[in-house]
Amino acid sequence: QVQLVESGGGLVQPGGSLRLSCAASRSIFSDNRMGWYRQAPGKQRELVAGITRGGTTNYADSVKGRFTISREKDKKTVYLQMDNLKPEDTAVYFCNLHFMMSAYDYWGQGTQVTVSS
Repeated sequence: QVQLVESGGGLVQPGGSLRLSCAASRSIFSDNRMGWYRQAPGKQRELVAGITRGGTTNYADSVKGRFTISREKDKKTVYLQMDNLKPEDTAVYFCNLHFMMSAYDYWGQGTQVTVSS
């Protein structure tokens, strides 16, 4: 079992920045990808960004150039730096841990990000 604990959400004005953090409860040695998904009211959950254990990243087109995902050397903690935030970025953001071999997913509890003036 792995618990994912998120932090860093909040209210920010358009153009502002936030940094989300997600810490796994234990070291993970299997091939995996950690990432962030988001879900706005009335919409499906969507991938925002992901990073593999080896450091390969991928981003949704809507956040490219504005969001940056990174991972600590211990591979247990992942960050999402969000710059130039827009009202359409408003959503609940969920941390995800995906194991490649089993295709099993763990999820965090979610953190609210609201972009509004």
